[in-house]
Amino acid sequence: MEKWRATSNLRRSLKSILNRQLSSVSEFRYLNEKRSCQSSFNLIRDCKSLGQVNAIQHRCFSSASTLVQRNPSFSTLNSDDISYFKGLLGEKSVIQDEDRLETVNTDWMHKYKGSSKLLLLPRSTEEVAQILRYCNSRCLAVVPQGGNTGLVGGSVPVFDEVIVNVSSMKNIISFDKVSGILVCEAGCILENLISFLDNQGFIMPLDLGAKGSCQIGGNVSTNAGGLRLVRYGSLHENVLGLEAVLANGDVLDMLGTLRKDNTGYDLKHLFIGSEGSLGIVTKVSILTPPKLSSVNIAFLACNDYSSCQKLLMEAKRKLGEILSAFEFLDTEAMNLVLHQFDGVRNPLPASMHNFYILIETTGSDESYNREKLEAFLLSSMEDGLISDGVLAQDINQASSFWRIREGVPEALMKAGAVYKYDLSLPVEKMYDLVDDMRIRLGDLAKVVGYGHLGDGNLHLNVSAPEYDDKILEQIEPYVYEWTSKHRGSISAEHGLGLMKANKIYYSKSAETVQTMASIKKLLDPNGILNPYKVLPHSLNS
Repeated sequence: MEKWRATSNLRRSLKSILNRQLSSVSEFRYLNEKRSCQSSFNLIRDCKSLGQVNAIQHRCFSSASTLVQRNPSFSTLNSDDISYFKGLLGEKSVIQDEDRLETVNTDWMHKYKGSSKLLLLPRSTEEVAQILRYCNSRCLAVVPQGGNTGLVGGSVPVFDEVIVNVSSMKNIISFDKVSGILVCEAGCILENLISFLDNQGFIMPLDLGAKGSCQIGGNVSTNAGGLRLVRYGSLHENVLGLEAVLANGDVLDMLGTLRKDNTGYDLKHLFIGSEGSLGIVTKVSILTPPKLSSVNIAFLACNDYSSCQKLLMEAKRKLGEILSAFEFLDTEAMNLVLHQFDGVRNPLPASMHNFYILIETTGSDESYNREKLEAFLLSSMEDGLISDGVLAQDINQASSFWRIREGVPEALMKAGAVYKYDLSLPVEKMYDLVDDMRIRLGDLAKVVGYGHLGDGNLHLNVSAPEYDDKILEQIEPYVYEWTSKHRGSISAEHGLGLMKANKIYYSKSAETVQTMASIKKLLDPNGILNPYKVLPHSLNS
């Protein structure tokens, strides 16, 4: 009954917020999405001259230097806090070891690093609730953390926030073979869920290159996209319910397993993609499709980007319901993978091509589906859309094709410094940005383009031997301005985190952002959950 009351009260409060006039919009209207970013270096100089000793320059190299000031309302950890957590969780779940803290304070790309002195490992929703209830009463800031595979600094501390890692909450609660609905805890590793479902004759609708480390709670909290969104849609479509703990320790039980439930506001969507800034997701129910027997993969070459676009249109028309992935990478991406990994071979070794496409189809009739794909490939080659291609003959060859596509991010890391941008753009405009960036950067760096062409998601990467301010000045704010001008999104699937919190106006209106801030204030009045992330710092102070 208490959980029901918490949810009902929240619905009423949200209604009042959304009906209320946004009186404070004018305070930050000058920060609209078309405005160029102010020089962070000037901000740093000005703040230092004002003697703001608590301000630090958070250097992340993937975005312009960001001035972040620790919220003075947050408390600092003391011995009484440690004693409380040890009494609640036990000694083994309260981590102060410097080596372990070094790992969880740093993101996997080693671009963001906090200074947390405490890692907590709750084993249940109730423990999460008690942690947050205590932290809220003490005004101790908290960073929710899963597999820590994010790319925008969203899952690591900025300062000394307490890290709450849900990796110990890894139980599969139930699976219904009739409906295909899986209910599990937030700490389940995605690859483990994929393996579990495979044994049950089902698949996860989500598949990522980081599946061996990322956790389902983090996937939901960031609304991770992945390789098969073109077929199965986003997590907004597949997550049927979730359980989340608010900053004050209230547990919102929205763990429904119904395909249809039209009773009031569908609050779970607030938590999908909110990056732990509204609450900590502790359980998830997700709709999983049955595993189909026929999977075919083709690796193709195209002469130009126009052919890639036309090939996508034809694939949607002629492959229709069996199309499950449509990925692309340019010749720079292919070269990186071939040079950075031993044992990776070009499936089309005769010559290098300008663009490569990976198409996957999934269906229930092997002979029909393969014939359908072969007919599509033949007609596309006759129409000049494909210059070369190969169809995987077995699972090993299929895996080698996927290894190329999934290996691009790691290859970029091995090559040196990398500036990463995750953008949604109209498909016809996507590669124009890559071309423009090559002109802007010239010989300063290599520009690499790849991504999920089937859903208009470009992964723009700038690769260089080392990080250089001259390169960054050519990239930002140009990339964000270009994306905004073409009505795109500056975050397709990676989230905003710390890197893009102040860039949100390039994709969202001031009124929309103010409404987000009002919801944040309602659910987390003290602002303890993942501070400095998602929303502009001016609204979090």
